[in-house]
Amino acid sequence: MTLEAFAGQALAGISLGMVWFLIAAGLSIIFGTLKVLNLAHGSLYMLGSFCCYQVTVSLAGVPGNFWLAVLIAPLVVALVGGIIEVFLLRPIYKAEMIYQYILTFALVLIIAEVCKMIWGTGYHSVKVPWPFQGSVGIFGLSFPIYNLFLIAMGPLVFIGLRTLINKTDLGRNIRAVTENREMANALGTNVPRVYTGVFMLGAWLAGLAGSLWPPVSVVMLGSDMAVVIDCFIIVVIGGLGSLAGAFVGALILGLTTAFGLYLIPKLAVAFGFILMIIILIIRPYGLMGEPE
Repeated sequence: MTLEAFAGQALAGISLGMVWFLIAAGLSIIFGTLKVLNLAHGSLYMLGSFCCYQVTVSLAGVPGNFWLAVLIAPLVVALVGGIIEVFLLRPIYKAEMIYQYILTFALVLIIAEVCKMIWGTGYHSVKVPWPFQGSVGIFGLSFPIYNLFLIAMGPLVFIGLRTLINKTDLGRNIRAVTENREMANALGTNVPRVYTGVFMLGAWLAGLAGSLWPPVSVVMLGSDMAVVIDCFIIVVIGGLGSLAGAFVGALILGLTTAFGLYLIPKLAVAFGFILMIIILIIRPYGLMGEPE
């Protein structure tokens, strides 16, 4: 493998991993606080992609329409997440976890049908926005500027989330509810409000990822299941409920996928599952997780 090929695959893997991190971080935060494994998390990502596409089309000709879409789409998805948490998940928190799985899987089907009804089954594209059009030379390789922007977004969001959780009142409430829900409730923390806020935050992250990825790929039905499988692999590798684990796991899976596609394309998808199995055998609680 030449230096150019190595650099190209590494950068492609990191950019993909950083988008996966945004989704996996939301999934991990929701599970860490609410103890809900949201099977519909990928559907929220897909909804964010379709909303981004719709805003760019509706505001065609408006300068900066993509960036407006990046602002609007995650907020729409966060609102949908809030509705899901308040009206659907909240009544079954005390039920067995299987009911949460059934409910969130039903949401996968419902959101897919709604997207199909509104946007159809075709492929939709979004243009690369200004000022990230074009490419730059790195080690003799021409690499898209927009992908470098995606690479930068991962650490920025990670730092932002760590600051939110460790330095704000909302973050302190989240930590209190995560550690001991009953004690937090006894001390006056509005636990239902924290749950809603956390679920909306996780949905917002999924919507943000969904709105940032269309310039690189296409907006289509079916992207929900593919991405949620990848994110489950990530949280298993990094540790379910660990934000740092989601970052590390996304980076590892992104690089594994990119180099797998280059070296053995037919087995590229399997590499992620193989890595997950190895982690489960050696360290079942993940690289950054803590044993219960």
